Amino acid sequence: MSLLSAAVAASAQADRMEQKYDLLVSQLGPAGVGVETVLNNWEKADSTNAKMLMGRFNYYFTKAQSSEVVTRPTKKYLGMDPILTLKDTTGADVHYYQVNVFDDELYGEAVKAADKAMRTWPDRIDFRFMKANAYIAYEKESPDMALAYLMKLVDENQVRRPSWTYGDEKVDEEFFQEAMQEYCYSFFSIGSPASYDAFYKLSAKLSSLYPDNVGYINNMGSYYLIAKEDYKSAFKQYNKVLKKHPDDYTAIRNCALAARKQGNVKLEKKYLEMLMKHGSEKEQLQAKGRLEVLKKK
Repeated sequence: MSLLSAAVAASAQADRMEQKYDLLVSQLGPAGVGVETVLNNWEKADSTNAKMLMGRFNYYFTKAQSSEVVTRPTKKYLGMDPILTLKDTTGADVHYYQVNVFDDELYGEAVKAADKAMRTWPDRIDFRFMKANAYIAYEKESPDMALAYLMKLVDENQVRRPSWTYGDEKVDEEFFQEAMQEYCYSFFSIGSPASYDAFYKLSAKLSSLYPDNVGYINNMGSYYLIAKEDYKSAFKQYNKVLKKHPDDYTAIRNCALAARKQGNVKLEKKYLEMLMKHGSEKEQLQAKGRLEVLKKK
């Protein structure tokens, strides 16, 4: 067989494996019976195929996970609401949560698959996100590796050329900033002390690099407001935003909340009146109602 004929045959085999893979995944999921065999054959035919490499990661990452029910005293856990709440013998609420746990060996194979995909396609940021998401899911309350990885990714983004692609599409700096804001939110929503710290550190780094993006400054305000209950520092961050954008809804709303938590009626009225001008229709109605309550005090 000539080299051309061999290449054509390999391409045809790869196409068949892709079709078979799609069929199996649609019926059985990314870690269903037979998926690994198809991926092995697909890799033999086309070892650099991006979809195959992602499929390899998805196979191990899915297979590594199982669910279990845990109890926690808090009304939220990892950003989730409980699936059930019961009373213990003392009458206290016990909240039940369904969480995913990982087999360490299979998870390690998933990380190796992600690393291989990134080596093969170094410009694809979706593969970088794939690994970041795996870290966050695995580490839960203590996202140390996830934070370190994302901080390194931010540094790489500052110096890399050419620009990233997401799949086949090129992406710009705005896309990158929005994606990083999503990761900031992921850390915040977990709601643990370590995840709040990760939220702050990533937001602070991004704010230093993108000073015109006030979303990161708002993040730091939210860290002080929610995680630390340090209202003075929260106001400081939010007022930085309002100095640049006096109509910033997030900063105004959170300043009103901080003033309310402080019991500072005069300051709360100030920000509620600003919400009346710049908030959504729903926020305006809520601000109006709250102002009426405060006037009676």
